[in-house]
Amino acid sequence: MSIDKNKKKVLKQYPNAYVEHGHEGARVMDGDVFLAEEYFMPRTSDDAVAWEYAAMSCRLTQNFNRSHPSRMDLSSVESKLDRINKRKKRGRRAK
Repeated sequence: MSIDKNKKKVLKQYPNAYVEHGHEGARVMDGDVFLAEEYFMPRTSDDAVAWEYAAMSCRLTQNFNRSHPSRMDLSSVESKLDRINKRKKRGRRAK
């Protein structure tokens, strides 16, 4: 992917993200937070690779949140199915 695509993906989720250059290399920051730190991604000397690491960490975070155990609570699904089944039963009685 090009630097523009990676940068666009990161900036969509973190509008204030920027590249910070330090003595260890470049890294993408959002305020005081190093975006790729959670996944132990190294700092790099290239801005394009820094944006790539940040985009990868955004994608991984989204995937983990999608399958997080607290999101897999089935009580909301069960209540939705109960409401649907009640409507179906009322419809059958009316015929």
